[in-house]
Amino acid sequence: MRRRLWYWLLLIPFAATLIPPIYARATPALFGFPFFYWYQILWIVLSALIVWIVYAATRESERD
Repeated sequence: MRRRLWYWLLLIPFAATLIPPIYARATPALFGFPFFYWYQILWIVLSALIVWIVYAATRESERD
């Protein structure tokens, strides 16, 4: 049961990209890229990291 709580982390990337008013703007720009683009790219990287963390934390439960 305790390992199932790790799956709640998977909601973070979903929620962060679900509400467009949070990121539908041009400023602040980063290296010339509008906020919209680098925010989305950042969440691609963060999502992969979060999925890896959840996988690492829950893979031992699959062996039981």
